[in-house]
Amino acid sequence: MEYLILAIVLLPLLFLVLAYNSLVRKRNEINNVLSSIDALLKKRYDLIPNLVATVKQYMEYEKSLLNQLTELRTKAISGSLSLQERERIDREISGLLRNIVVVAENYPDLKASQNFLQLQAALNEVEEQLSAARRALSAVITDYNTTIQSIPYNLIANLFGFKFYEWYQIPEEEREKPNIKELFKD
Repeated sequence: MEYLILAIVLLPLLFLVLAYNSLVRKRNEINNVLSSIDALLKKRYDLIPNLVATVKQYMEYEKSLLNQLTELRTKAISGSLSLQERERIDREISGLLRNIVVVAENYPDLKASQNFLQLQAALNEVEEQLSAARRALSAVITDYNTTIQSIPYNLIANLFGFKFYEWYQIPEEEREKPNIKELFKD
C-alpha cells in the first residue's frame, strides 16, 4: 500500500521533471541554431569589407551601392538588434550582394579578378550554409512549438513560461515569381 501511494505521488513528479527537461532541451536546440546563424552572419559581415575594397577599384559609378552595404554591415554588427531587425538587415544585405554580383557583369576586369572570384565563392558558400541553417531553425522551431502546444506539455509550458517561437519568414515581395522578361531586358 505504501508503494502504491509513493508511486502515485512520484510518477506525476517524475513526468513533470522529464517534460520540463524535454522543453528546455528543445528551447536550447533553437538557441543553438540561432547561434549558428549568428556565426554565419558574422562570417558574411567579415567578407563584406574585402568585397567592397575589391569592387571599389573597378566600380567608380556604383559607390552608393557599396556605401549602403557598408552602412548595413555596421548596423548588423552593432549588437543590440532584435531578431526581426536582424532579419530585415539580413534581407537588405542579401539583396545588395546580389546587386553587386549583377553589376559586376558590366566590369570584365572585375569579373576576371581572382580576389573577386574568391570572395564571390566564399559568399556563395556562406549563403548556402545560411540557407541550411534557416531550414534547421525552422525544423527545431516546429518541433518545439508543436510540443508546447500538445497536451500535456502545454500545461507544463504554460506553468514554466515557455513561449511560442516565430518562424523565419521571407517578405512577401520575395515570394512573388520573378518576371523573367524584365530580367532579360536591355
